[in-house]
Amino acid sequence: MWLAVRMIFYYLAFIFVTLGLIPWATARLDVYLFSRPQGFLPGQIIGGGVFLVGLVTYTICSLWLVTRGRGAYVEFDPPTEFVATGPYRWCRNPVALSLMIAVLGEAIFFASPGILLYFILGIGLGHVQVVWLEEPLLRRRFGNDYENYCRTVPRWIPRSARAKVPA
Repeated sequence: MWLAVRMIFYYLAFIFVTLGLIPWATARLDVYLFSRPQGFLPGQIIGGGVFLVGLVTYTICSLWLVTRGRGAYVEFDPPTEFVATGPYRWCRNPVALSLMIAVLGEAIFFASPGILLYFILGIGLGHVQVVWLEEPLLRRRFGNDYENYCRTVPRWIPRSARAKVPA
């Protein structure tokens, strides 16, 4: 029960900040820095679809990690079990990848150079966070299982694993 409460809180807070507050603030840059084109229906349909794919995938990957990993999906309250199944068998960072897809969808939907800039910066910052913080912590926490996983499953671009990874 307590895990579910923590997960819901982290999920809602993270979505509010990363897909609500920050895009809203960066879209305000459009008024001051960019000549912002008006949104158009085909772009809004495409952007809305991309956003929904990212949000649904983010939700599925988060729930998968919480239920299989027996812990929340944040580094200060991490899962206790190693997870290399479901979406994690194709990509080591499906939560971050799907979040970036959702932000890209917002940039397209709102035709916002500010949100597009947030997306581009998010890619770089996400990569740095994964390489310098998350991966070293996972190596210490899960040892050889995680090392083998890193050799067989790509960090960002989903594809079939090259070899069987631990379940």
